[in-house]
Amino acid sequence: MRDLIHVACGDCKRRNYTATKDRKKQAAKLELKKFCSFCRKHTVHKETK
Repeated sequence: MRDLIHVACGDCKRRNYTATKDRKKQAAKLELKKFCSFCRKHTVHKETK
């Protein structure tokens, strides 16, 4: 079963996106380059709790 995770901006630390991931197959934290509407630029977003 896939778990719902929140993805937060690396600069302003706000949770902008949600994603799903299978924790059995991928144990490492997810990192994506996404657009942050608060920073108004593309930044690295990391998985949070």
